[in-house]
This record gives sequence, C-alpha cells and structure tokens, in this order.
Amino acid sequence: MIASNQKRRATVKARARTNRAASRINRRGNGTLATHCIAAGLAPKEARSVAGTLRKKAKELGITGRTARIHAGRHMRSDCRRYTPAEVARIAVIYRPRKAAYKAAAARLALAA
Repeated sequence: MIASNQKRRATVKARARTNRAASRINRRGNGTLATHCIAAGLAPKEARSVAGTLRKKAKELGITGRTARIHAGRHMRSDCRRYTPAEVARIAVIYRPRKAAYKAAAARLALAA
C-alpha cells in the first residue's frame, strides 16, 4: 500500500472510532472509562492504560458509576462500570498524566461534561 494512503486510512479509522465512541456515550448517557477515553481521541491501547488510572482516581473520590455487563455479539463478556460524562469530568480533574497525549485527553475529558 502507498504510504500516503496508509496514513489517510489510519486517520479516517481513528476519526470513525472516536465518533462511534462519542455517539455511543450520547445515546446511552454513560459509558465505560475506556469508551470515554476513546471518545477523547486515544487509541484503544492507550485508552485502556488511562482508564486503569482513572479507575484508581474514581475510587479515591468515591465515584462508583453504574454496574453493567459488556456484550460481545451474542455472548456476555464480563461486568463493568459505566460513568456519566459529569462523573468522568470530576475524575479527570484530579488525574495528573505525564505523557503529552494523555494530558490532551485528560483536558478533553474534563471539558466533556
């Protein structure tokens, strides 16, 4: 594949992933921390990393979220916690990342509410 096309396809794929996560949160009114991170523009691997730290910060604040189940097609996967954008914004305020991409995502998460 031509390099320029590969970059374009990666950009479109990332934009679609971000929009899909954001629309899911808007439709339901809540989402997992990883979904909120993806909607803030992080890749799934980075989103899982940030979500782990946000979970610790949520525990410090006493924010529990809503218990839910993750579906993968017709199979139930596991239990999870879903948070509203306002709860995520409260958590993101005390989150202090070091990496520049994580700082930008934390700022977008804090403004999401």
